[in-house]
Amino acid sequence: LEAEKHAGMSCATVSMDDIQFEEAARIGQIITIKAEVKRAFKTSMEVGIKVTVQEALLNAEKIVCIAYATYVAIPFGAAKIELEPVKILSTEDLLEHTLAAERRRIQVGYQQVFQNLVQQLAREDISEGEDAVSTSFTHVLNVELVQPLHANQHGNTFGGQIMAWIETVASVSARRICRSQPVLKSVSMFKFWGPSIVGDRLVFNAIVNNTFQNSVEVGVRVDAYNCEEWIKNQARHINSAFLVFNAVNDDGELLTLPRIRP
Repeated sequence: LEAEKHAGMSCATVSMDDIQFEEAARIGQIITIKAEVKRAFKTSMEVGIKVTVQEALLNAEKIVCIAYATYVAIPFGAAKIELEPVKILSTEDLLEHTLAAERRRIQVGYQQVFQNLVQQLAREDISEGEDAVSTSFTHVLNVELVQPLHANQHGNTFGGQIMAWIETVASVSARRICRSQPVLKSVSMFKFWGPSIVGDRLVFNAIVNNTFQNSVEVGVRVDAYNCEEWIKNQARHINSAFLVFNAVNDDGELLTLPRIRP
């Protein structure tokens, strides 16, 4: 809604970046969601989102989630919509304005970093520890059919619905390493490469990329097919995301994770 207010028309999500989960929201808590356009670039804008919960009896408020989303205005014709700049009214606004540019710089440079790593790793040997767990053991595949309740007024799948499906398949993958209930801590590089619509079949592929002492990163790729594409096995790559989970036991204590073998 904040994006549409700034653009003066309907907007589409391009990416969700730097989503950090600080607390869990539970039944009975009051949730407050605040959104604000942090910076408008030429044809895109960054929206900052802050989610808090309030304990009604304790009168205490805690931050649940902080996220940043990038939107573009949906044009009526072929030309892209140029956006008005955001007015800077305070020192805090100036800081957010500068940080938005830095986050965008990291997004733009990601592809070059990826290519450099591919060239570097092609010359290295993959070490296999005896106690390491094969990544193939963590691969999870799920298929969802986009129905009208999953789509907006334009017939495009809700970005939040895709994110919910991604979290589900990623948590199953993470559980195979954690051997316990994984707790989602952050989502990175959640990119919308293209739209999906009602009637599409969405195929979710998740696999553990790496483990750290108490956390695990799961990569998820989403491909879309309409009926004709499904028969011809011609996929449309529409989403990619990286999710980081913590492994905890029943008492909420962090667990140490095994190494993985790529």
